[in-house]
Amino acid sequence: MRLIYFGTPRFASLCLEKVLSSKHHVAAVVTAPDKPGGRGMKMLEPDIKRLAVAHNLDILQPDDLKDPEFIEALACRQADLFCVVAFRILPETVFSMPAARCINLHASLLPKYRGAAPINWAIIRGEKETGLTTFFIRRKVDTGDILLQERLEIGPDETFGELHDRMAGLGGELLIKTIDLIESGKLKPMPQDDSLASLAPKITPALGEIDWSKPAGDVHNLVRGLSPQPGTYTYRGERKLILLRTRYAGAEVGEASPGTVMQTHPQRGITIACGTGALEITQLKPESGKAISGAEYVRGYRLSNGERFGKIGK
Repeated sequence: MRLIYFGTPRFASLCLEKVLSSKHHVAAVVTAPDKPGGRGMKMLEPDIKRLAVAHNLDILQPDDLKDPEFIEALACRQADLFCVVAFRILPETVFSMPAARCINLHASLLPKYRGAAPINWAIIRGEKETGLTTFFIRRKVDTGDILLQERLEIGPDETFGELHDRMAGLGGELLIKTIDLIESGKLKPMPQDDSLASLAPKITPALGEIDWSKPAGDVHNLVRGLSPQPGTYTYRGERKLILLRTRYAGAEVGEASPGTVMQTHPQRGITIACGTGALEITQLKPESGKAISGAEYVRGYRLSNGERFGKIGK
């Protein structure tokens, strides 16, 4: 089939790599415009654009998805199918164009975790299983008829970054299976059960601040659900610490208040009391520093038992 592929971040790029190895032809890639960022605010290309350039693909980067020139550029490429992976919400004038309709790959088992951050929220909520879904796009976001689904387990210490990359590889394969079945006419779409729906809203900076009064399991899930980016954070005095990996350290905290450093060890790292249970910080990033182990932090930053993590005044 002749495809137009819509996507921007690394997840979409990894899936596109798989699609490019299939029998289907990618007539164009639609992605976000370049934008300034990093030191010096240089113009940065979306991840997927670099892959598209390497494969000599046509690239469209519209500011406005309703722009008549963009609509005409899509129409003149005469695609059989639009494939959307981690992109903006498409207006109906776009998703209703191709004869074979428009499909989306979503990183959850819909109708669970509809929204912008399904992988993060599945981990944050302590799910033991997640998956991928392909579906036909319709006007209301992430509600279209399901085409195919692939289930996978979430490891107890697996981070967002690890699960993201694992799901991207499987996602590309699921997308190809879906396109093959659409081409053959053998797909049987299934309506979603809205009563089972849950939401996965955009991750905000405020979500990442650790509340040490919560159970250790909840804090652990938050840390891994936001690692490596954007990262959860806490404070030592006025200095911000980004936590990247933790490990459950037992149920007993004695009389230690939440956020208290219960133990420091130059080889094992830092043990912190939570509302119930304790966590060992195994990897963190000091403010303006690089990622280091908890043990390296103990050796280099003079941390003592009894100190308390958390924002001043809390």
